[in-house]
Amino acid sequence: MTTPTASFAGRAVARIGYGALQLERLHDRRGEAVALLRRAVELGVDHVDTAEFYGFGFANAVIREALRPEDDVLVVTKVGADPDPGGQLPLRLAQRPEQLRASVEDNLRSLGVDRLPVVNLRRLDTGPGLRPEGDQVVDLDDQLATMTALRDEGKIGAIGLSSVTLDGLRRALPAGIACVQNAYSLASRGDEAMLELCAAEGIAWVPFFPLGGAFPGLPKVTGEPAVQAVAESLGVTPSQVGLAWLLHHAPNVLLIPGTADAVHLEANMAVGEITFDAATLAALDAIESRSNEAPLG
Repeated sequence: MTTPTASFAGRAVARIGYGALQLERLHDRRGEAVALLRRAVELGVDHVDTAEFYGFGFANAVIREALRPEDDVLVVTKVGADPDPGGQLPLRLAQRPEQLRASVEDNLRSLGVDRLPVVNLRRLDTGPGLRPEGDQVVDLDDQLATMTALRDEGKIGAIGLSSVTLDGLRRALPAGIACVQNAYSLASRGDEAMLELCAAEGIAWVPFFPLGGAFPGLPKVTGEPAVQAVAESLGVTPSQVGLAWLLHHAPNVLLIPGTADAVHLEANMAVGEITFDAATLAALDAIESRSNEAPLG
């Protein structure tokens, strides 16, 4: 199965990758998790998104076991939060420069590599989720100084940003930014100006919560009547319509849908083959955009 490609961190990757968060659902079935990731590679995935706090290191361990050098898969990880097995949430913020450096070292160890191709700095300035407090409120410039030092040392290849504001991205551009990961979907398009800036700067736009609705009260793409109508007319699912719209919306969009199910994986990869005519795209574009700001916890 072939998918269209886009530029990411200086190389061409398939526009549909794989997000490793849901691998933790297979924690007690490690062999299935490895097989699922191998299947993703067979289907054309060459871009995997992960973090040390996904399954308390389980996702990284599966990636280390499943991926081979000849697969040439771009593994993207993130820092700014660490695993917290005993906490109310499965992660704790780790925004301070020394914590960012320690998180990079943790990812290097768990992935079994001496260089992380892309590392996203999870800022948490916008979108749904936690907000930093106390000593976790750290100036972006201080964080970027650490990230660029790690890049200069050869421990990371490229720097990305996550949950960042438009102003934050503009401030960070001189450091060289490979991608932005923000919450963004057909039903929640508040970051349109940032997406356009990324397109102009050659920065990959990698939306998380690409179907919205991850937390209660957030707009949900699959609940939109227009999405459901398009899905019925094309013989696909509403989820596939929501993902396909993202690919049609801007050429620098990369998808990282996650799943623990092989059938769902194949459905996600098939999104690259869905086409919309002008009238269908106009109907989807007319869907009202609502805020995705929501606290977590």
